[in-house]
This record gives sequence, C-alpha cells and structure tokens, in this order.
Amino acid sequence: VKKLGIVAVSNALPQDITCLAADRMLIFASYDNILHAFARNKEVVHTYEGHKARIHLLQPFGDHVISVDVDNVLIVWNIQSEEEYLQVDFDKATFAVSAVLHPSTYLNKILLGSEQGSLQLWNIRSNKLLYSFPGWHLAVTTLEQAPAVDVVAVGLVSGHIIVHNIKFDETLMKFQQDWGPITAISFRTDGHPVMAAGSPIGHIALWDLEEKKLMCQMQDAHSTAIAGMSFVPGEPLLITNAADNAVRVWIFDGPGGTGRVLRSRMGHSAPPTKIRYHGQNGEQILSAGQDGTLQSFSTVHEKFNKSLGRGSINKKKSKKKGLKLDTMALPPITVFASEVAHQSDWDGIVACHQGYITCTTWNYQKTSMGAHKLRPEEFSKHKPIDIYATAVDITSCGNFAVIGLSTGRVDVYNMQSGIHRGSYGNKRAHEGAIRGVAVDGLNQLIITAGSEGLIKFWKFKTKDLVYSTELSSSPSGILLHRDSGILGIALDDFSISVLDIETRKIVRTFSGHHGRINDMTFSPDGRWLITSSMDCTIKTWDLPSGCLIDCFLVDSAAVSLTMSPTGDFLASTHVDDLGIYLWSNRSLYSLVSLRPLPADYEPSMVTRPSTCPVQDVDVAGDEETCDEMIEYVSPERLGEQLVTLSSLPESRWKNLLSLDVIKKKNKPREPPKVPKSAPFFIPTVPGLIPRYIAPEEENDTQSKVVNLGVLAQKSDFYIHLEEALRTNEYTAPFNLLKSLGPSYIEIELRGLAPEGGGSTEVMLSFLRMIGLMLNNKYNFELAQAYLALFLKLHLKILSSEPNLLEEVSRLSIQLEETWIHLRTLFNQSLCVLTYMRSALL
Repeated sequence: VKKLGIVAVSNALPQDITCLAADRMLIFASYDNILHAFARNKEVVHTYEGHKARIHLLQPFGDHVISVDVDNVLIVWNIQSEEEYLQVDFDKATFAVSAVLHPSTYLNKILLGSEQGSLQLWNIRSNKLLYSFPGWHLAVTTLEQAPAVDVVAVGLVSGHIIVHNIKFDETLMKFQQDWGPITAISFRTDGHPVMAAGSPIGHIALWDLEEKKLMCQMQDAHSTAIAGMSFVPGEPLLITNAADNAVRVWIFDGPGGTGRVLRSRMGHSAPPTKIRYHGQNGEQILSAGQDGTLQSFSTVHEKFNKSLGRGSINKKKSKKKGLKLDTMALPPITVFASEVAHQSDWDGIVACHQGYITCTTWNYQKTSMGAHKLRPEEFSKHKPIDIYATAVDITSCGNFAVIGLSTGRVDVYNMQSGIHRGSYGNKRAHEGAIRGVAVDGLNQLIITAGSEGLIKFWKFKTKDLVYSTELSSSPSGILLHRDSGILGIALDDFSISVLDIETRKIVRTFSGHHGRINDMTFSPDGRWLITSSMDCTIKTWDLPSGCLIDCFLVDSAAVSLTMSPTGDFLASTHVDDLGIYLWSNRSLYSLVSLRPLPADYEPSMVTRPSTCPVQDVDVAGDEETCDEMIEYVSPERLGEQLVTLSSLPESRWKNLLSLDVIKKKNKPREPPKVPKSAPFFIPTVPGLIPRYIAPEEENDTQSKVVNLGVLAQKSDFYIHLEEALRTNEYTAPFNLLKSLGPSYIEIELRGLAPEGGGSTEVMLSFLRMIGLMLNNKYNFELAQAYLALFLKLHLKILSSEPNLLEEVSRLSIQLEETWIHLRTLFNQSLCVLTYMRSALL
C-alpha cells in the first residue's frame, strides 16, 4: 500500500478467479466449483473439492473456511486436512444465502444474510440455528462488522444501509443512497466515526455515524461498480477497486472529510485498439483503448504508468458535467502517431477518432489532451457525418502532422500552431479513402495509400506527385521503417507487399495469412517484419531472405503489435483483452535458428505471457534445434565444381618459397658462448673504490657440432609415393605432406631428387599427385604452393628429363585453364561490388 507496487505474484489457476478471501496465513481463491488455498502468496497448498455449483461467497474462520455456492449449499472445510467439517443445505425459496459474516467475539458463530431479507445466526460447531432476524423484506447484498462489538452494517438491494445491534436485535441507525444496491461497506478505524459505502455506478458515500448524516460524496471514484473497499486499519486510507481495471488509494486529510487520490494503478477499462512504443529508449508504450482514453505504460515499473485522459470536444464543459453525463466526450482513438522531438515545446502526439473528422493533439509531458483540433477549414462550423479521418502520421522532427480522410484528401498541419499548411493533389490525393500515410525520415517524400489500390509518392514541400504505382489488391494499411526506407503494405487479399521507397519497386511479397491483417511492426534494424492477423497467428518474416522464420498461434487474435526500438520486446494487444502482453526476443540471449519454416509448417498454440513464471512448453524442442546448430559440421567440399581451399593456416604454406630467406634472417650472428663458471669469492682490484677484476677472455673456441654426414634413408612420404605409382592412390602421401611443417616439407621435396637419394620415378609420382589435386579442385592453394617449391628446387632436373618435362607441360595447361576461370569470377564479383559501392541508387 505504501508504494502500490507488486509484492508477489502467485502461480496461475486454470480459470478466472471469481471469489477471493484471506486470513493471516493463507489466501483463498475459487473458480467455478473448486476452492484453492495459496501459501506464501505463490503456490497452491490446499484444494477443496465438493461443491456441485459455482462458489460465490467465502469466509475464513480460524482453522476452517466457509464456502457457499449458487445452489445454496454451505460447506465448512477443515483447512489443513481439506475435509468437509459440515455441510448445510438451504432452501432457495425461503433462505437464499447472499452474504456471510463472522461477528467479532462471537465464538464459532456466523451471520448469514439472504435474498429474502432475513438474517440467521448459526453455531457452526454444533450445527444449530441460534437466532433468526426478520430483516427488512429486502435482499441483503453485504454484511460488514463495525468497530463496536455486537454492531453490524447491513447493505440492502434498495440502497439502504442498516446499522444493527445483533445482540439485542435493534436498529441503531438507517441510511439511504439513491445509487442502487450497496456493493461494499467499510468502517474507518483511526478515531473518526465514518462509514463508507459503495454503489454500482462508481460513487462512494461517506456517512458520519455520530451526527447520523451524510458527510460527503466521492462521485466517479470509479467508472463502474465498486467491487471492493477497505479502510487500512488505524490509518485515514481507503483502498478501492472496480471492474474499470483500477486500484486506488484515497487519503482523507482535507477539510470536510473528503478524500483525494493518493496513489493509483489503472489500465484500460475496455480493450486497447492501438499500441505504439514512444521514444527510442523502449521504456514507454502508448496505448489507445475503446474506453476513449490514451495511456502510457512503462515496461520498467508500474509507478511510471500515466494516463493522458479521455478525448473531449470541450474540456471545461466536460469537467462540469462529470463522466456519466459527458456528451462532449470524443469517440475512441483508432490511429495515432507520436514523436519525441519537440515534445517538451509543444504537443507530440496526434490521433484520429472513430468516425470523426477532427484529429486531436496530445501532450505527453503534461499528460493531457493538447491545445489543437485539426480539421479542414470548410468543416470548422458544421461537422459532416460521413467524412472522417482514417490515417495519420507525424514527421520525425515533430513539426508537422499529416492526416488522411475517408474522401481521399490528405492535409498537412503545423503541430505548434495547429495551422493548415496545405493539401496534396487537386482537391484530393486519391479517388478512394486513404488507408495509410507515411513521411520519410528527412521530410522529402510523403507516401499515401488509397483504397482504390494505388500507392502515391509526393514531394513533401512542393506537394507535387512524383510517382504512382498500382497494387495487386486494395491496401488495408501501410507502415514505413524510416531508417531503411522500407514500406510494408498490408493488402485486403491477406498478403503483404514490401516496397523500397528508393527504387519504388515491390521487393518482397509474403502470403500465408488466412484472415485480415490487423497490424505490422518492423524490428529496429529493419530485417524482420512481424505481422498479426485475425487467423490468430503472429508471423515473423525475414526481409533479406524473403522467408517466414517464426510463426505461432495465440488463443485470441492480436489487434495491435509494436516492437521495441531496442529490439528486446514485442508488445501485443488482443481481442476482448484489457492487457498489453510483452514477448521477449529470444535471439538476444540464446541461439535461435533463423532457418526458413517449411511450407507445411503447423504453428503451435502459445499461451500468452503472464505476470507469473510459467514453464515454457517449447523449451525442450528449442534446445534440440540449438544442439543441432552447435554440432553442425561443414562438409569438406560444398560441390565438385567449386574450387575448394584447405583449412590450414597461412603459415603452413604461404612462406614455402621464402624458407631460405627466413632461415638466413633467423640465423644467429655468432655461435652461442658457454658462460664461464664464476668463483665463489669474486676478486676485486685493490684501491679506494672497490672494482671487480674482469674475467680473462678465452680464445680457444672449439666447435662441438659433429658432422655425421647424410644418412640416406627412405622417408614415409617417399615410400607412399612409390606405392602410389602402382596403385594410383595419392590420398595417403598428400595427407602426410599436409600434416608436416614448412621445413619438413622442404626436406621431403629435396629428398625426391636423385642426388638427395630419390629417383625420377618418384618425382613423376609427385607431379601426378599435384595434377590429381588440380583436377579435383581440392586443397587448391596447397597444390599451388607445393608445386612452386618443387619447381624451384628441381628445375634443372625437370628440364633434362623428357618424361618429367612432358608431365610438367600437361600440368601447365591444367593450371592455366583453372586460373582463367577463377580470374573471370573474381573480376565479375569485384565489378559488381565496385558498382554497388559507387553507384547512386
């Protein structure tokens, strides 16, 4: 209550909770005919099953809990053992239970109120009816214990509140409200004798119990019936909630005992129709609902939420009349656009309303409706019925608003002054109704979409038509990603077209939805387009590859979507749902496969996000795909026609021709000297300054390198090459050569010549191995490096031996052909890259 922040969130029950009660240890919640008990505000610890009908009343009672269902069956449960302690059936015709109360200090006793108006006092332990109160012949709606012992407040369906002494069965005082049945009663316990009573139309009356009169009224505390109301014990704080999706804390510190709102948390009282992220930090979501309000929700904490209020034709008149009698209220917002630039100087949000020609401006900083009403001048005095605003956009600088009408007209207004700055086209921009307008990031172009199936490009400043393109079907909406210049177009045939505003051509077309496309949103980098449709699917399309990479089903169709500017969340609103749901972008924190989904992919149903931690059903499946991706091994060769390089580091083959230079550089300038062993006492020169005697230099340096001569012994590589002459299988010698370092490769190739202990047959075998490598186009750079070193070492022998010369000339032709083919491909790729880099698209 102090901060009105969430302390704990319980696990979810299978259905909507219809009844709620609590004692000091447990929270009791029921749905349909099942009662659950939550411990530690989190997990279900007890389940009570025995009712045949829906439970509608709960009363914790020491070690027991009492529940009453709509069939008039009262069951007393033992909390720990979950067993029925007592069951009492009441006759609906004579005593239909409508309220339950345990009077203070009345041991083992409960007071029951009925729809017939009578009250009964029961002893639960002995199962006896102790006393029956005749009542007031009007249905009892609520019972509440007063701070005084024996005194109970009884709320009736007629709007009467009876403060009754149940010990002597006498009425102490009687009050009446003209707002219908009493929905809730609460007593103030901080020393002021005040009773609060709620009504079905959202008003609260405060009654002075000493003066026995009405103290004050809190009109429109909520816009719907007061559901729950409770004074904080010992404090002047009243907590109320209602079906308008609001919780409010009222403080009574003003003159006359009136209350003011101290803290509140509220959402939309009717489903939201349009949501958009506001600003670039990804922390605020603007939401317009069917209740006519525009609200800002924070993704960080509820305390940053704020309501910009309801749209009104005349604010002053609306305030005088109040919510219920407000004829000045504007219809719900259908489309809006916002911009943070200059939002502290003037209004930064522009919105159009359902079936209404006037567009309104809103101020985010002041959290209120703005100063201007934007509509064409000819309609300033009379408002046409059949003409209304359909599309709206605001420039990135925040200076201009562009509004499209159902007649095909597109107008520009100044956001600071609200002055009309011109319109596009001769009288109107399109023949049909405007389905979407968008302004590029630099205020150069404005793009309009008409229901006749045309997309038109206009110069923003001169208002001249630049280009017009016809679509395959009528567009239902457009969305521009300003940074990349990509325009998403949703069509009436349930397909999506993507248009590049630079080239003005359709670059992608996506089909796959089977219902009207409700909304679209781009990822911040413009790579993904996420769409929602009435077929209850949300699909993610990858624009570079032109493929569907994600698709899932929800139980209720998504009406609006918006992606965070930081890319961490996708927000969605759904049909007949008051909440805004946040979906996290898994690609930011885990390995996600972005492979295209197959054509016959069946999307799985995903439960909508909730405030409680739910185990994700698809976790196991996702882990499998991740493991597959991690264990993926690239094949040695992608294709036989492709030239394939080895995966060896450059140091193993690049410097084979320069080995003699490297050895020369690395050669030490003089042979290493063995340090002379120093004496234990180092001798010093006699004198005032102590100096050490320099050691005597030894001139008799003696070489310790033993020249053992060349050991002519066949290596493994040599033996493998000899075998390959017979078998024509060169895999083994090549793999052996591939595993050696540069120095060893040079030694092996030197040893192939006759003067190194080799033979011309083995040299021929080596050349055939290189020819086979070039023919297969495999390990291409190794074949080049090995052949270059071989030619450098054995050029004289090759020129003198005819059979070797013939093999070398064959290799030369093979090399030339392969290199010409490669060079052509390189030149072609370089040419395209240079053009892409320099050409003005």
